[in-house]
Amino acid sequence: MFAPVFDHALHLEGEALARDVDAGTAASLLEGRRKCRPPVNGTVYGVLLNDRAALDALGDAVNAPPYKAPPKAPVLYVKPRNTFAGHRAEVRIPDSVEAVAVGASLGVVMGRTATRVSEADALDYVAGWTVVADLYVPHPNVYRPSVRYRARDGFCVMGPVVVASRHVPDPDRLEIEIAIDGKETFVASTSSTIRNVATLLAEVTDFMTLSAGDVLTLGVPHGVPCARVGDRVIVRIADWTPLHFSVAREARAGGQA
Repeated sequence: MFAPVFDHALHLEGEALARDVDAGTAASLLEGRRKCRPPVNGTVYGVLLNDRAALDALGDAVNAPPYKAPPKAPVLYVKPRNTFAGHRAEVRIPDSVEAVAVGASLGVVMGRTATRVSEADALDYVAGWTVVADLYVPHPNVYRPSVRYRARDGFCVMGPVVVASRHVPDPDRLEIEIAIDGKETFVASTSSTIRNVATLLAEVTDFMTLSAGDVLTLGVPHGVPCARVGDRVIVRIADWTPLHFSVAREARAGGQA
């Protein structure tokens, strides 16, 4: 999917092929509200309860039946292809949904097949990094991710670029920001995770293979804000080109929104 050595990969809407450019050119190309396709097309795996505050917030509930203990392995779910959306997408939600949680996360983009990799070697399998807005309808069940609430059309906004792994010396110390119209900017960090990138990759590939182009999210920080119809959202990680999208009402019968 990616050249052995690339810089910043992005796929502008309307162009047949993705581009490999430097950071400055990427920012220039995205001026003027240009849209992008998702910069990856592999399987996207989300991770639950990999944030210390999120696990702490459950309190004694993690010890109640049927689970009776905190998770001892990564809790995974799949964001299917219908959820994929790119930079400046308009995510549409039905009348029954009041708001969507903006689960901003670091996307770990695989560069080659990874099976039972060690923590020491895990980062060698990473092609690069991207911003993932893992959207979901707020719901109480965190151990059994609901397809109905997490797999709606457009609920995995990614991009606009994949930043080559060599540009990120420490993926476990990256600041994450979520800005929504009229709300205070939410700030988090990848340092709050229970399993860092290398540990997560080692534990996941111990029982399943990740292929080149697949994306494993590091997990959603606790307390992320919700976006409503009409909101414009900006998700930023470090100093990378930020990801933009908006939320709109789903079209009703007859073609009216």
